Amino acid sequence: MEIYKELSKNKEHIKNTFYGADDIVFKEFNNGTTKCFMVYTDNIVDSASIENAILTNIMVRGTTKQNIEEIEKHLISVGETELVESFEQIFDAVLLGDTVVLTDNDNKAIVVSTKGWPSRGIPETQTEIVVQGPKDAFTEQGSINTVLIRRRIRDIALKVKRIKCGRRSKTDIAVMYIKGIAKDEIVKNVIKQINSIDVDCILDSGYMEQFLEKRYKSPFPQLQLTERPDKAASAIYEGRVVVVVDNSPFVIILPSTLNIFFQSSEDYYERWEIMSCLRILRFFAAALSVALPGLYIALTVYRPDLIPTELALKISSGRTNVPFPTIAEVLIMETAFELLREAGVRLPSPMSSAFGIVGGIVIGSAAVDAGIVGPVVVIIAALSGICSFAVPNPAFVSSLRLAKYFIIFISTFMGLFGFYTSVFIILAHLASLESYGVPYLYPFCGGSVNGYTDFKDTLIRVPLKKMEKRPVFSKMSQKFRMTRKGKEETK
Repeated sequence: MEIYKELSKNKEHIKNTFYGADDIVFKEFNNGTTKCFMVYTDNIVDSASIENAILTNIMVRGTTKQNIEEIEKHLISVGETELVESFEQIFDAVLLGDTVVLTDNDNKAIVVSTKGWPSRGIPETQTEIVVQGPKDAFTEQGSINTVLIRRRIRDIALKVKRIKCGRRSKTDIAVMYIKGIAKDEIVKNVIKQINSIDVDCILDSGYMEQFLEKRYKSPFPQLQLTERPDKAASAIYEGRVVVVVDNSPFVIILPSTLNIFFQSSEDYYERWEIMSCLRILRFFAAALSVALPGLYIALTVYRPDLIPTELALKISSGRTNVPFPTIAEVLIMETAFELLREAGVRLPSPMSSAFGIVGGIVIGSAAVDAGIVGPVVVIIAALSGICSFAVPNPAFVSSLRLAKYFIIFISTFMGLFGFYTSVFIILAHLASLESYGVPYLYPFCGGSVNGYTDFKDTLIRVPLKKMEKRPVFSKMSQKFRMTRKGKEETK
């Protein structure tokens, strides 16, 4: 709906639209003989800018400038201003923290950027902690998050595409990529998908992640969330796309593969020999956390002959007074550790770690003394839980926990054959996934597409001097990210 030329009609329509919203401020004032009207949202604007850059200039210093274009060009001393011609643009600007100025006998309005959102300072990372490396993390303010990334990428090719998503929330979304390195089809696909989202609100990057995932029924994350600006910047340098969602301290990185969820920012700040060993340990720990309980059930219940004799006798003697079957033992302990994990998340940080350790020791020892479970089951459940913490991505850890219970139940009914079958089903499911055209198990499958060079950053991390090529996510014309003597970068 277009703005009226009569100021009285404009005031009436705006006030009727915001009726009942007591935090919307209306102010009438004069510019010489011309009547003016201003509207903004209280507490989310910079009051000093409104008083000094708008009111003082228009009311005191600019009484000769009465045309709306002249006021916008000569009197508003704010860098970001815009002339709009519809009420929808006025309402969006007011709710976003801008100030709108209207004058009589003009069918346009001035939108002045006066945002002053309450926000916290740059925090330290909470979920992706490193010993060596940057400590800053993203905040809930999207504009600050884009600055944290741009601070690390001082390249004119870094592009920021701004989109509003959510019919009512009108959440600011920023799609960031390096033009020339990121594949055009991926960028276009991401922007197209965001524009196609038709929902009331987008409150967090978790909302956006679920809308952008193609296989939303899969428990495994196909996009990567991170709270670290250095990780987001590194992904952009690789040719990937970053989606910044306002009001969320996490950004989305895509495409993503299974291998990426085992990588930590610290892998590239420490020596390659040490971090390669830790990479292998993470993969081994992930496999152990998923498979160990199910394998224990399959062997002890169906094929105890495959267990070494001394170990089998130890397990049997430990279960002498246990009244429950093996599957019940495993589920009791796994459930107890899951509850401890969930309770530790809800507790204040200083208490959570101590609660988890003490609670695990007390419950485990008490359950064994009471004859509810055997000591070996306590070890199995504890080892499975500890191994899951070695994976640096919380979303992928949750997927591994769900896969663990799938293996447990199939192994319970089908024994060792069920264990192998369930593992095969999980691997087949992972092989069927893809993230924006990239196979989920890349480079373990399809690594030849990039000349097998992406294996340099999988189970082991070769020295940085040897990682000359960008991963498969980037354009073929920009495959080289460093030059060595005698070699020239592909232009």
